[in-house]
Amino acid sequence: MQPAVLLRDSRALAALAVPLVLTQLAQVALTTTDTVMMGMLGTADLAAGGLAIVIFNQLRTMGVGLVTSIGNRTAAASARAEGTGSDAHEGSEEIRTTVRAGLAVATLAGLAGAVLMLLIGQTLTWLGQDADVVGRARTMLLALAPGLLPCLWFQAVRQFTVGMRRPQALLRITVVSVAVNAALDWGLIHGTWGLPELGLPGVGVATTLVYFLSFLALYAAARRDPVLGPHLSLNIARADRAAVVRIVRLGVPIAATYGSEAGFFSVTALMAGSFGSAALAAHTAVNQLVYIVFQVAVGLSHAASVNVSRELALGRADTALRIKNTALACAGAVMAVVAVVYVTLPGLVLAPFFDTRGARDAEAVSIATHLLLVVMVLQFFDCAQNIGVGLLRGLDDTRSGFRITLVGYWAVGLPAAWLLGFAAGLHTLGIWLGLLTGLATTAVLLLRRYGTSLRAEAGAPQAARAA
Repeated sequence: MQPAVLLRDSRALAALAVPLVLTQLAQVALTTTDTVMMGMLGTADLAAGGLAIVIFNQLRTMGVGLVTSIGNRTAAASARAEGTGSDAHEGSEEIRTTVRAGLAVATLAGLAGAVLMLLIGQTLTWLGQDADVVGRARTMLLALAPGLLPCLWFQAVRQFTVGMRRPQALLRITVVSVAVNAALDWGLIHGTWGLPELGLPGVGVATTLVYFLSFLALYAAARRDPVLGPHLSLNIARADRAAVVRIVRLGVPIAATYGSEAGFFSVTALMAGSFGSAALAAHTAVNQLVYIVFQVAVGLSHAASVNVSRELALGRADTALRIKNTALACAGAVMAVVAVVYVTLPGLVLAPFFDTRGARDAEAVSIATHLLLVVMVLQFFDCAQNIGVGLLRGLDDTRSGFRITLVGYWAVGLPAAWLLGFAAGLHTLGIWLGLLTGLATTAVLLLRRYGTSLRAEAGAPQAARAA
């Protein structure tokens, strides 16, 4: 790719990706605030609140997967709406239909997820959890469950704004929500500023309120936008059944992919825990670092995905192929900078998690420092595989992404983690080498699949014209 073309494509990608990356990082700050507030209440509340949030996040992540394709459908319809005549009218109508159907799917998923969350809370004692922790976790789940509905409404409208390439309000709203969440956490936990004193459940109530307020703010911003407003309707009773089925059909494999990835990392955490508390602490700290950097991949993946949908709707397959190279180049540049920091300043990177100068955490710091060397390489593949999933989603191919991640995570990565961690005796280091192997396999297969599918997509119109 010529430097001038790469620069031009990078700017186009960054215009959409940067607000999304910053929004993702702000959301990390949101969950981090909750964790800090719960930690102030004591170990039992932190354990119970953490358990409840894990359950909430698992269902939230899969619910987000269900509505993610709204962005791709909207991007393709938006490209057609920019034309003239009947194409413009059909594209505009398709956007309205997609948004209404997406909100209907979000509503159904939010209600079902909330009920499932409460049912899971009743089964926690069967999973060998401490009775006191379970009791506290249930009250937290009761406070969190109603928040799943506005959370998924927010995500549906978010995907619509991203598909229309107008996500700027997202960042402002998310940043403000971090401050509002911190204030509500404190007020509802301790009963200050005239608010009721709820203790741990106050964190859950605050989260629910923040999700609802965030949805209202994003909806209001979209309604005021001259481009977005005409396409936005909350009348889900008029949702087109075929459009709902199409979003669910595309969304189920995405939800399964997200759930599979979360489960893969959860199992490796259990494996690391078998080597002792220092190993688990090191694993947890490094995993959090990976999670933070991963938000760059999420932003690039979403931006690349909707841009691919748009370019294919305009019949520009060559540009769609360049989007892959541009996204990988941008990701590689960011990951290289992060890798340099890991190598040169490991103590600074690990300082938020451990006492890096004292003897108390010396073993955990030593393990984590070695893991950072693996993460230097792992993060390139982690970013690439997430971009690969997004690129395939741009082709409306969500099933291939799910099948490939099953192979990469569970058929390659997990056995490799066990062999290197246990059989080869490398312990936590071996587990992370297994993670690297699984992510690398997944990335290669996803990107190869995208190239093959895109060439087939580009060849189909040419064959039709030749015939």
